Amino acid sequence: MLRKSLAKVCGSTWSVRWRSVQAQPASVSTEDGFDSEWESAKPYSSIPGPNMWQLFRGFAKGGRYADVSLVEVHKRMREDYGTIFKMPGMMGRRDMVMSFNPEDFEKVFRTEGVWPMRRGLDSMTYYRQKVRPEVFGELGGLVTEQGESWQKMRTIVNPVMMQPKTIKLYVDQVDEVAREFMTIVSNLRDAKQELPANFDEWINRWALETMGVLALDTRLGVLKTDQTEEAKKILALVRAIFDLMYEVDVLPSVWKYYKTPSFNKLMKVFDELTDIIMVKIENAVVKFENNPPSEGNQSVLEKLLKINKHVAVIMALDMLMAGVDTTSSGSMGILYCLAKNPDKQAKLRDELRTILPRKDSPLTAENMRNLPYLRACIKEGLRLFPPTSGNLRATGKNLVLQGYRIPEGTDLAMGTLVLQHDETFFKRAQDYLPERWLTERDADIPSGKDSNPFIFLPFGFGSRSCIGKRLAMMEMEVITARLVRQYETRWNYEDFKTRATLINIPANPLRFELKEVDH
Repeated sequence: MLRKSLAKVCGSTWSVRWRSVQAQPASVSTEDGFDSEWESAKPYSSIPGPNMWQLFRGFAKGGRYADVSLVEVHKRMREDYGTIFKMPGMMGRRDMVMSFNPEDFEKVFRTEGVWPMRRGLDSMTYYRQKVRPEVFGELGGLVTEQGESWQKMRTIVNPVMMQPKTIKLYVDQVDEVAREFMTIVSNLRDAKQELPANFDEWINRWALETMGVLALDTRLGVLKTDQTEEAKKILALVRAIFDLMYEVDVLPSVWKYYKTPSFNKLMKVFDELTDIIMVKIENAVVKFENNPPSEGNQSVLEKLLKINKHVAVIMALDMLMAGVDTTSSGSMGILYCLAKNPDKQAKLRDELRTILPRKDSPLTAENMRNLPYLRACIKEGLRLFPPTSGNLRATGKNLVLQGYRIPEGTDLAMGTLVLQHDETFFKRAQDYLPERWLTERDADIPSGKDSNPFIFLPFGFGSRSCIGKRLAMMEMEVITARLVRQYETRWNYEDFKTRATLINIPANPLRFELKEVDH
């Protein structure tokens, strides 16, 4: 329990990237790349922060950081150590500096260079480089690669993944999955019209089924109550990968020195999922050969296959790894905000009625084009309940942050989770105010645009921002639109909480009350 609590300290998104065989930051070059303030700045070694004993004591039962939310952990650590502090490295991992100053965030982003470094999941990197190099070759993927190999992959897939017109091809298919999910949701409700405690499993199934459409051009069948053995296996493998990666890449682990049972199991699970994905892609190749779509209607998978089959396999796996729990967690945070704010929910439903006059009216790329309040609701939900805990970069040059020397290559975690809930940066920070993201709003509603633009970056920043952000937004727009148009949603229990694993996932039973809308 203690080590799980300790893993929360910098959030899952940062913790999984807190890796290196070195225990200290890279040495400082004396040739170039210095911040102009470097000579007069305080040394790296003088940055305040807890030692290992203080961390363990703080997260032990009864400690200052025990049994509180991740937002509260970060808030208390900021109170204890200031707006910049150093987390000690352990078990071969490097130190990490944590900052709560948005000016630092901007400085790091602006100086990261052409190859931004965001340390990935070491177990996945090991698998792709050491276990299955014949599949992944020189293109390890956007999650795991750094430097020139990362840029090569990003350059290949950017024109496919980032085109707005690509998203239009999927709205009807994603809506088809969402409408099927609505039927399931209706049948899941009990006599009080509440969803079961394990609804998080069902929303994960929805996200995985949707990702099958987006990444593999196929229905995986994980939403069916009478699932095939293959569907059951895919669902189990994806769940096992997230659980095992958390165990070996976030919690303290010695797998780099001794291949633990959990590590070996993870390699086996990676293997099984990779083999399934490769078969799915082979099936897609046959389908495309037999029924070639027109030039303007080619899917993401078909475009990637035309580039390289290895690229298609890698991106399909990356999309499954990055796009299931994040989308489902974000969607549930948004739904909770709407359930707790019936006036905002009613306002959104009025907007949705303009494009969905009937609850079963279809969603299309055309009628979803102008839904400003829906997008504002999603954005505000992500501010309050982000799926990830913040951004991390390795500094691209020697910098001075808050008067301290930060050598090139130092991992810097950006404490945005706290700042998004801080009145200093967001007025009425605890209120759910979608209107803050609208140009036209009442005079008493603060503008989200008045806040520092480097605080709220749900999809990252710059060339290393999330390549699937357009797809993710479309998925959340569709599922939110369907749920709100069909149901009046309420939350009748204690406040919504999240816990940090690889991402921030709901910690409460998701017993939403759903009452069918009359018209």
